[in-house]
Amino acid sequence: HVQLVESGGSSVQAGESLKLTCKTSEHPFRTIGWFRQAQGKEREGVATIQTRGGTTYYSDSVKGRFTISHDSADNAAYLWMNNLEPDDTAMYYCAASNLVVQSPNVFRVPSFRFWGQGTQVTVSA
Repeated sequence: HVQLVESGGSSVQAGESLKLTCKTSEHPFRTIGWFRQAQGKEREGVATIQTRGGTTYYSDSVKGRFTISHDSADNAAYLWMNNLEPDDTAMYYCAASNLVVQSPNVFRVPSFRFWGQGTQVTVSA
């Protein structure tokens, strides 16, 4: 049974940092991504990592502030978020694929078959 469980979401002030964790069931995922969905907006991809080789992709809105990583020994992926802004407020979702997802598909929702339930991040000005 495939499971993705996110944690680490919180309410913080602008400029602060958070670390999100995605614990995965033991499964050979080849690509893991972090997406977010703000209220009233579409779900958007922010960071993706290919688990073998470690190639990463970032959306322009988070590049330089967010870092995605993967630890195969812990069956976990992480999203390190620095210098948070109010526009980062959203529900954050972990997503995974059995396939190697490459550009230009790395932030497309249909590229990922498995999804977690999300963790809320709220950033106050």
